[in-house]
Amino acid sequence: MRKTGQVHLVGAGPGDPELLTLRALRLIEGADAIVHDRLVSREILALAPEGARMVAVGKAPGCHSVPQQRINEILCELAFEGLDVVRLKGGDPFIFGRGSEEAAHLRGRGIAVDVCPGITAAQGAAASTGVPLTHRGLASGVRYVTGHRMAGRPLDLDWESLADPDTTLVVYMGRANMAEIALRLIARGRAPHTPVLAVAAATTPRETRIISDLAHVAAAVQRAAPEGPVLFIIGAVAGLHGASQDGAGAVEELLTDAVPRLGVAAHA
Repeated sequence: MRKTGQVHLVGAGPGDPELLTLRALRLIEGADAIVHDRLVSREILALAPEGARMVAVGKAPGCHSVPQQRINEILCELAFEGLDVVRLKGGDPFIFGRGSEEAAHLRGRGIAVDVCPGITAAQGAAASTGVPLTHRGLASGVRYVTGHRMAGRPLDLDWESLADPDTTLVVYMGRANMAEIALRLIARGRAPHTPVLAVAAATTPRETRIISDLAHVAAAVQRAAPEGPVLFIIGAVAGLHGASQDGAGAVEELLTDAVPRLGVAAHA
């Protein structure tokens, strides 16, 4: 009787293959089959071993070429063939990656699953753009939210708490709904001139950055039409974009200027 294989839920990180963990690289290079998302960069897919079975199950907004239930079934089928399967996801499999749903499905059918975390898109974008997600005097916390809901359901987020000016808000998958998100945040008191950095394909050679503010970012992204999904970093820290190249003094100068302009109280 053929032994059932194992499935590894592997975070591919934001796109740059040098940001893979050592364990992720080892699992990819040793895989019999790789089931990968649309967000996994071509540079990382090129690391797959010759002869590995490559299964693309990518989804695009409004176009789920492979439904989630079918993805679950594919993973089971490959494991029951006795293959060592890597389920390769952009970023981290447990941050808006539906990794927990897939793990539950597989374990419910007696298939061994383990998780290899990855650098999530927010961390990758922060590193590549030089924009910190927290900064003393500008942001004492950071929150990650998804900017879309399944099957056209309304965005029922906690807008009151998300409008906190001391918090950096990172919006994943928010491109289609950014105008609504901005309006709801402004209606709850977030300043229209709050800086926003929109980043597409972060950490890859195709990275695109759009600098705007909360009132205008949706239109700015629509005009620029960057390729691929867009991550939005909303908050005073986005105003630090570019300052990292000018040295620490420039960052502190920008910090001093930003505090009164954005209405953010400086912390001791």
